[in-house]
Amino acid sequence: MSDQVHPMAPHHLPFYMTEQGGTDYLMWVMGIFLIAAVLAVGNFYLHLHTLPERMAHKSQKMQFEIVAVLGLLALFTHIHLFWIAGLMLALIDLPDFGTPLRSIAGSVEKIADSKEDTGAAEVQGEVEAAPTRVIHEKTIPPVPKEEVRSHA
Repeated sequence: MSDQVHPMAPHHLPFYMTEQGGTDYLMWVMGIFLIAAVLAVGNFYLHLHTLPERMAHKSQKMQFEIVAVLGLLALFTHIHLFWIAGLMLALIDLPDFGTPLRSIAGSVEKIADSKEDTGAAEVQGEVEAAPTRVIHEKTIPPVPKEEVRSHA
């Protein structure tokens, strides 16, 4: 092969034109840029996809779990309605019903425990003194009467 340039070819070639057998640097730069762009777009997509979960992270546990499940459904099924529902649920601040109910349950449990401790001896005495009833030839002990306390 000859190193001479064809007489019809231009004498000044652009920088991206390589010699025969030379390294194409522009191809390497564009390949690295393409890989970086794909990774950047994927990172942005996953960051945007987890937006409802990050918003609901500060709320209640049950609400966070529902939003997380909706996000996973949207990710794996490509049904964007799940993601929109998760975003809306993350934006809405649901009232906390669990704490008052736990408080009520704890108070009722304390009341029940205190009644058992104080009234156990009185109830035993009433049950032993009261006559038993016979219904269909079965012996059933009488039910002790308890006082009904008012809140007033």
